[in-house]
Amino acid sequence: MNELPVSEADLQAYADGRLPEERRSAVEAWLAARPEEAERVTAYRRLAHEVRAAYETMLSDPVPARLARAASPRPQWRRMAVAAGWVVLGIAIGAPVGWHVRPERTVTQLVPDNAVIARRAAIAHATYSPEVRHPVEVGADDEQHLIAWLSKRVGVKLRAPKLEEAGMSLVGGRLLPGDNGPVAQFMYQSQNGRRLTLYVRTEASRNRETAFRYARENNVGVFYWIDREVGYALASADLSKDELLRLANLVYKKLEP
Repeated sequence: MNELPVSEADLQAYADGRLPEERRSAVEAWLAARPEEAERVTAYRRLAHEVRAAYETMLSDPVPARLARAASPRPQWRRMAVAAGWVVLGIAIGAPVGWHVRPERTVTQLVPDNAVIARRAAIAHATYSPEVRHPVEVGADDEQHLIAWLSKRVGVKLRAPKLEEAGMSLVGGRLLPGDNGPVAQFMYQSQNGRRLTLYVRTEASRNRETAFRYARENNVGVFYWIDREVGYALASADLSKDELLRLANLVYKKLEP
């Protein structure tokens, strides 16, 4: 009987340690003959380990008393008062940082719901941007194939925005595992070797938009936003926050229909 071909689902399950024993030997033999694919699986494992390590202590922490109190039943008027308080607080926090950017996108600090996305984008950037020989899976010289392949895997029509006017040229891209399925990463580089990555994934909550949100993970800065059905995270360890914001605005403008 012919062996079943090794799929991306097999590779991700193998990387996560979830592949059945009877399938594992076939995948290991397949990887042994393909060093670049084996390197990609190793990167998957490293990424998953770093994400788990970052959140391991959080999962064991007790629920803060204020959150426990918030979850308990309370009169309707108190819920309304708390909601109003959060609205006022949101305006107070968001207004000072949002006025200096163009009208299409304001800037807010990262909110907890999106912390995982920014962290994944930062870790992916830190994992692949130092690579010299294999920074991407498909290079910019085969851009048409790269876009078609990643669009098919991610499930939406993707584009690699042209950033030459900002001094950044496309190096290429790769496929990564994500929370909701496959994720695309595009890498750019300046003439003096500074690198930038664009992390793109589909969103579970579609048909909505967010302002730019900023986070910093170790030495990697990330601007993240949602545009309808797609989430974007622009990351760099080489650019300042202001430079990254200018590029986020440029990427957003280039991706407009």
